[in-house]
Amino acid sequence: MAVTAAGVGQRLVEVRGRVEAAGGDWRQITLVAVTKDFGIDAVEAALANGVRDCGENRADRLAAKAADIIDPAGISWHYLGRVQRNKVARLAPHVSLWQGVDRMAAGEEIARRAPGASVLVQINVSAEPRKHGCRIEEAPSLVAQLRETDLDVRGLMAVGPMGPPDAARPGFRALVTLADRLDLPVRSMGMTDDLEVAVQEGSTMLRIGTGLFGPRPSTT
Repeated sequence: MAVTAAGVGQRLVEVRGRVEAAGGDWRQITLVAVTKDFGIDAVEAALANGVRDCGENRADRLAAKAADIIDPAGISWHYLGRVQRNKVARLAPHVSLWQGVDRMAAGEEIARRAPGASVLVQINVSAEPRKHGCRIEEAPSLVAQLRETDLDVRGLMAVGPMGPPDAARPGFRALVTLADRLDLPVRSMGMTDDLEVAVQEGSTMLRIGTGLFGPRPSTT
C-alpha cells in the first residue's frame, strides 16, 4: 500500500504530540524520516510534510532513492548503516550526515571521498554483540582521531537495546553525558518505540520509521 502525504501528515502530528508529552521542545529536535523498506513514495510524502531529513541504512537503496528525487537539493540524506569502505564512493555525492561511524578505517575513507563531511560516532551503549558501534570508553579517542582527518564530528549516535523502552535509559543517559564532556551538540538517539525515553534523556535527533509511515512492507 502506497504511503500518502496525508497519512504521514497525520502521523507527524502524533509524533510531535508524543515528543511534547515527554517534555521535549519540538523546535529543538531534528526528525529523520527512516525510509528503510519503503519506496520513493515515502520520501515524497515526508518532503510534502516539510520533513527534509531522510535516513537509509543500505547503500544501494539510498543511492537509488537519491537518483529518483526530482529536487535533490531539497533533501538531506543520513546514512544510518555501518559504514563499509567499499560503499563510501557511491554514497559520498548524496550523504549529508554519516551516522554510523564506529571505527577509524571508515572515517578515513569518508575523509578521502568527502573531505570535511559531517559524521556522528556510533556507540554500542547496550553492549549487545549484534549491534554496531564502538564501546563508550573508545569514543573519545575515535572522536579525536576523526577530527584530525578534518571530518566535522557533530555528535554521537546510539540504538537502544531490545526490550521495554525504559531499558534504553541508562545507555542514552551515558551518551548524553559523554557528548556534553566532548562538547558535541548532536545526540542521535530514539526511534519509534523509545522516543519518549530518548527525549527525556536529551535527544536532539530522532530516527522515526514506522511512526511516520506505518507498518513496514513485507520484504519476502
